[in-house]
Parts: sequence; C-alpha cells; structure tokens
Amino acid sequence: MQSLVRAHQALINRVRALAESGEERGDVPGWVLITLMTAALVAAIWAVAQGQILDLFERAMNKVSGI
Repeated sequence: MQSLVRAHQALINRVRALAESGEERGDVPGWVLITLMTAALVAAIWAVAQGQILDLFERAMNKVSGI
C-alpha cells in the first residue's frame, strides 16, 4: 500500500510540474493514470478497512434512524 501512495504522490508532482511549465500537451493519459491510481488507493483502503467502514456506516445510520 505504501508503494501505491508513493506512486500516486509522484504522479501528482509530475502533473504539477507540467502545469507550472506552461506546456499544454493535453496530457489525457496522465490524468487517466491518476484516476486509476486513485481508484486503486480507494480499493486498497476498502480491502483493509471494509469491516470498520461498514460498522461505522451502520452505527451512523442507526443513530440517525433512532434504532
């Protein structure tokens, strides 16, 4: 999971550098890669913390509905 976080940060840094250079290349593949990496991060976090996330959601819904 650490490698995903580092890869995601490296992509963000690269996109920022390109944006600041004023170079307009229409880097669609880079944005697609960032989107996929973000989805992978969410999937990894979900895989690790699924039980806790679902429990938190159920407790919140029960509190709101008064159960």
